[in-house]
Amino acid sequence: MAKTVFLASLSFFFILISSPWLSNAISQCNGRCRDLNDCDGQLICINGQCNDDPDLGTRICGTPSSPSPGTNCNPSGSLRCNGQTYPTYICSPPITSSTKARLTNNDFSEGGDGGAPSECDDRYHSNSERVVALSTGWYAGGSRCGKMITITASNGRSVTAKVVDECDSMRGCDEEHAYQPPCKNNIVDGSDAVWTALGLDKNVGIVDVTWSTA
Repeated sequence: MAKTVFLASLSFFFILISSPWLSNAISQCNGRCRDLNDCDGQLICINGQCNDDPDLGTRICGTPSSPSPGTNCNPSGSLRCNGQTYPTYICSPPITSSTKARLTNNDFSEGGDGGAPSECDDRYHSNSERVVALSTGWYAGGSRCGKMITITASNGRSVTAKVVDECDSMRGCDEEHAYQPPCKNNIVDGSDAVWTALGLDKNVGIVDVTWSTA
């Protein structure tokens, strides 16, 4: 009888720890996460783990949430497209208070070169909206969806814009990505309105900028 009770208790324990109820628990430092809501307090989801927000400069977890500035973000693979081979990345350069990036231009409207609707809200956006897509590492699994960032050009002008999509550094060359190759790992892909506000000529195609959380 005692053995039966023990086995029943043991079975209940394994059912409990595998219960989906526990999968919705708030994660602490270095805990697994899928988005910002999975992390406790001021922590954010970075590369699948809850960690300090580098833009806030917190040290709740005791260590910086991004690799040191000397750490390289190396390609994770490659993708062959239209006879060319492109590197793919799951990471982006470390985020600082003034993160260096390359600004590109994207049409987020239906039928534009953005392809499918924006990943954050499953919507298309007018060219008059100040919206951006971030490279995969900076997009961080959607943790920055809906957040405002400040972009500063070399001419000294700045603009705030909303993160609405991922500039996919892992995939591309298909209908979903408007048959474009994978993004590089340091891209802020801005709408026409972003370029206009910065006083830049979008026909240049790509320019150096810095960005930070607004």
